[in-house]
Parts: sequence; C-alpha cells; structure tokens
Amino acid sequence: MKVIVASGNPVKQQACKKAFEMIFPEKEIEIIGKAISSGVSDQPMSDRETLVGAENRAKKSVLSGEADFYIGIEGGIERSNNLTHSFAWIVIFDGKKMGKSRTTTFLLPQKVVDLIDQGYELGDANDIVFKKHNSKQNNGAVGLLTNNLVTRTSLYKQAVVLAMIPFL
Repeated sequence: MKVIVASGNPVKQQACKKAFEMIFPEKEIEIIGKAISSGVSDQPMSDRETLVGAENRAKKSVLSGEADFYIGIEGGIERSNNLTHSFAWIVIFDGKKMGKSRTTTFLLPQKVVDLIDQGYELGDANDIVFKKHNSKQNNGAVGLLTNNLVTRTSLYKQAVVLAMIPFL
C-alpha cells in the first residue's frame, strides 16, 4: 500500500506509518514524504485555518504521484479564555472521499505563547524556551511538555487512525 504524506517532516511520516501498520497489519506500507505547501500561514492561529491547511496538503498531494491514500497534517494553535491550545488536524484523501480528525489539545506555557506573539512558529519558540534544536522533527511541544509521556508521533498516530474511519 502506497501512502503519500504531504510533509518532509519524519515525525509526521512515522506517525502515519505506525497508524497504517496497525490498521493494515497484513500489508506492506510504503510511506512517501513530499514537502507540499499548506496554503495557510506558517503558524496557523485558529482551528479553521489549521483544518484548511491539512485539507490543502492532502488535496495537493494527489498531484505528486499515484498512491492509495494522501495525508495532510497541519499543526496549529487557538486561543480561548486567555489560554493558548496546540493541536493538529489530519486529513486523509483517497481521491474520492475524505476522512478528518483532530488530535487532542494541550495548553502552551506563557513563555512559548509570548514568543509566538512576537512572530515565531511554535517549533522555533519551543527550541528557544527549552534550549533544543529542531524539536518539531523530534518529540515536539507535547513531548517537551510531558517529558515524552506523549510524543508528537503518538499524538498524531491516534488521529491518523481516527481519520481513517470513513475508509474502514
């Protein structure tokens, strides 16, 4: 089974591979990562913008090659009641129908939010606050905040499975 993940990020690719191996244990899963533009801002700042980014990535990835499934993953943040939450949308497209799921959310620390307000993307803000390098291609904000009890891969994996519901 061939799956195109509309991202060059190995964490997103790994989450998709693990999810598809759970869903289709009898099949060999080939994950192909393709860096594809989301068509939204580098740091989506609302639930809607984040979903649109994931949809755009999934739809555009159809043009990048023949596959069984095309997956767009977009991480974003949203503010409500003076709190800033982080989450991601996963959109899976097979060329005809589409499945969607959102990860669970988690609160961001104020130091990270302050840097986002200065124009930094979440990953870059985390690197500054936690003194890391390229954390978004490793454990991500959720891993840093939970001491890796929940990693970016594990967070995305569940949502990928849930986005597959229309195809199961």
